Amino acid sequence: MSSPNQPVPFTADDYRARMARAAESAAAAGLAGVLVAPGPDLVYLTGYRPTAITERLTLLVLAAGQDPVLVVPTLEAPDAEQAVGAPALTLRDWTDGKDPYAVTAPLLDAKGRFGISDNAWAMHLLGLQQHLPGTSYASLTEALPMLRAVKDAAELERIAAAGAAADATYEEILKVRFAGRAETEVAADLARLLTEYGHSQVDFTVVGSGPNGANPHHEAGSRTIERGDMVVLDFGGLKHGYGSDTSRTVHVGEPTAQEQRVHDIVREAQEAGCGAVRPGAACQDIDRAARAVITEFGYGDRFIHRTGHGIGVTTHEPPYMIEGEEQPLVPGMCFSVEPGVYLPGRFGVRIEDIVTVTEDGGRRLNATARELAIVE
Repeated sequence: MSSPNQPVPFTADDYRARMARAAESAAAAGLAGVLVAPGPDLVYLTGYRPTAITERLTLLVLAAGQDPVLVVPTLEAPDAEQAVGAPALTLRDWTDGKDPYAVTAPLLDAKGRFGISDNAWAMHLLGLQQHLPGTSYASLTEALPMLRAVKDAAELERIAAAGAAADATYEEILKVRFAGRAETEVAADLARLLTEYGHSQVDFTVVGSGPNGANPHHEAGSRTIERGDMVVLDFGGLKHGYGSDTSRTVHVGEPTAQEQRVHDIVREAQEAGCGAVRPGAACQDIDRAARAVITEFGYGDRFIHRTGHGIGVTTHEPPYMIEGEEQPLVPGMCFSVEPGVYLPGRFGVRIEDIVTVTEDGGRRLNATARELAIVE
């Protein structure tokens, strides 16, 4: 059994299986294959993260019935060969002065439609189209939205470890002084604590005090936090390559009756959203369950965002808990449940946990108290 500081390592066989599933999923979706540029999808499928992303073409080509091929610049081939997933694919390099699209084109069906990672450079897509005018392309988010959605046991272990680190960060931030300090100072404390608890990357540290809390994605600023402020805290990043994301709302000193009431409503909504998680439920059912509570108490028009988003090798990815998303939940999916109420010019409240779908329901991966905490 691995410890949180030593997660189960991924193997070449893990990456081989992921690439095979991606190719099979593409074929089932009527695609000729999958093209993956440097970014989260490439890390997920191969374990390869180029030290620098430049104008030189790097592209993973996956198609059912053919071996995976990674096209790389010659000067970056030694690094690519060191990736854990490298034994599961063939490297095909190209040198400066040569046409990388001429190297890549023979790997593709000249009349096929391909899913391509969203962060592929336009110049690379246009270069492929120039060589293969009969091809067409769709973004992977559109074509294969569930590509990374279902996590295996080793991935779940990493997400749980990231969640535990975020929980520890929250427990520690409750001990710092809020009143009289700038939002940026508290945000710096959050970033420091996330790093101390093992995060290699801090993606966001939202500290929305008083009226700033009514902006769900408020970026911590110079506002001085005052006694009587409600403060929304939303923070996360990557640990062991997998994401954390949690929100809690605290109050500097004793809250008013309305502030406490709104927090109680959001807490009840978050409980309802988490309680709706089960295999076979649609993503939109989670949104509906949380939104129904807030609407019942008259704040429906002040819940202004979706209830949740997937998490994995990035902190935001499919699936999304939003009306109209009928994708059924599957054991191993991980996503946030984060309803909120935002009162412009006054305050906001948000409570968020990461939840994973189990065989018979759902399990929260954040365990800190959801009651309104009083800070100084």
